[in-house]
Amino acid sequence: MFIDEVRIHIKAGDGGNGCLAFRREKYVPRGGPSGGDGGNGGDVVLVSNENYNTLLHFRFNPEYSAERGKHGEGSNRKGRDGQSIEIPVPPGTIVYDADTGELLEDLTTPGQRLVVAKGGRGGRGNARFATSTHQAPTEHEPGRPGQQRNLLLELKLLADVGLVGFPNAGKSTLISRISAARPKIADYPFTTLEPGLGVVRLDDDRTFVVADIPGLIEGAHRGAGLGVQFLRHVERTQVLAHLVDASEASGRDPLHDFDVIMEELGSFSASLAEKPMILVANKIDATQDASRIDALRQLASERQLPFFAISAVTGKGVSQLLYALAAAVSAKVR
Repeated sequence: MFIDEVRIHIKAGDGGNGCLAFRREKYVPRGGPSGGDGGNGGDVVLVSNENYNTLLHFRFNPEYSAERGKHGEGSNRKGRDGQSIEIPVPPGTIVYDADTGELLEDLTTPGQRLVVAKGGRGGRGNARFATSTHQAPTEHEPGRPGQQRNLLLELKLLADVGLVGFPNAGKSTLISRISAARPKIADYPFTTLEPGLGVVRLDDDRTFVVADIPGLIEGAHRGAGLGVQFLRHVERTQVLAHLVDASEASGRDPLHDFDVIMEELGSFSASLAEKPMILVANKIDATQDASRIDALRQLASERQLPFFAISAVTGKGVSQLLYALAAAVSAKVR
């Protein structure tokens, strides 16, 4: 199960109370106040961990609390600080304050840390209040409460190339051929219900990450089909590979399919439609009418888009496509 948005409640540890105590020992001529300070409460820290690629682990455990500080003790003994907790999140997690909508951080780098709630400060014991004119203070402080807040975590997958297109355009077949990813593949719409990642390694040792984005349909930005749920994952990609089913079996017009997907990308975010894109006519092994492929080639020429005709099933044309994608990613990164 793929979970890419969750709400959690976090609570940092409260500070320990300061102690009220006086020394009263035999053979100690001067006693006096000896109450120690309370310990500080533990923090709550989010840590970007590349071993995670979904927010699923938050689904059944949405509340996290750090340890409170221990109370101070007599003989000027300070209370132990509370233990901080580290909560792992996948790289690509955006952290919002759920109550105010404030963006707190975008955790894109493995190992990146964000303190989302500070522990409370420990209270001072009465020994801290002793002066030359106030030698037997009874003042002492309670610990300060730790911060608590509601967070909204939103995951946007980190990938170099995003595969977009209508359901059954062959995106899952392609990613299974070019990488070790093994998505579900079947001959019906919406076989892919969650994004998938695959790492592509070329013969010259260049690598890039491909994201298989579940199929879009007309009205997706308004919630049709799988809706807008997965369009956010396209936003982080450097390059888009727009797959169009060129075969007659789809029963659709390839040019219309292209226009629909472009409209959905632009309606969700203007920047998506402006990303570097390669137009890919897929399923040429099952295409009897060559004019369908020619029409897509002409469209790519008019829009000044690189064009490739491939068969994800047989592998024809796939190698050339991969080297073009790698070059586009390198150019975008530079």
